[in-house]
Amino acid sequence: MTVIGWVQILLYCAIIVAIAPLLGAYMTRVFNGEGTFLSPILRPVEGAIYKIAGVNERQEQHAVSYTIAMLLFHVGGFLILYVLMRVQAELPFNPADQSAVAPDLSFNTAVSFITNTNWQNYGGESTMSYLVQMLGLTHQNYLSAATGIVLAVALIRGFARHSVRTVGNFWVDITRCTLYILIPIC
Repeated sequence: MTVIGWVQILLYCAIIVAIAPLLGAYMTRVFNGEGTFLSPILRPVEGAIYKIAGVNERQEQHAVSYTIAMLLFHVGGFLILYVLMRVQAELPFNPADQSAVAPDLSFNTAVSFITNTNWQNYGGESTMSYLVQMLGLTHQNYLSAATGIVLAVALIRGFARHSVRTVGNFWVDITRCTLYILIPIC
């Protein structure tokens, strides 16, 4: 490896170490429901999402109900992505007139994207329409990353709250992670 390559690796590691305390403190405030510099803008959006979804942000869940909520969320995401790929020929934003994706490839791709492995056995723009890429695949890229983060947060809460039986609220955590962490970082 070249000297420049080693310098880049060291610089990258130094940046990660430098921002970890700041990002960690910010994420702690987000997942504890405390105000952040983005709260004046995002809090009304967050509240509207809870109201539309019928979520009580103050009600926490046990580990089992948290896990069930996560699994139901991803089953829904899987079904939406699978159906999008299977009917893409009839959907808009398909200027290359892509045909429906085969059932086995649709299944494989949907499972891959909801589990954040993003394994692709197809040729991007030569198989998927713009709509499937924008609405389906990109959407799952965000939500699968958010799920990984919120499951780590729930695990930490479980260890930290050894005398309390709740680990947070999946719907609140996934909303806050997406609004306050992933979208601003992007």
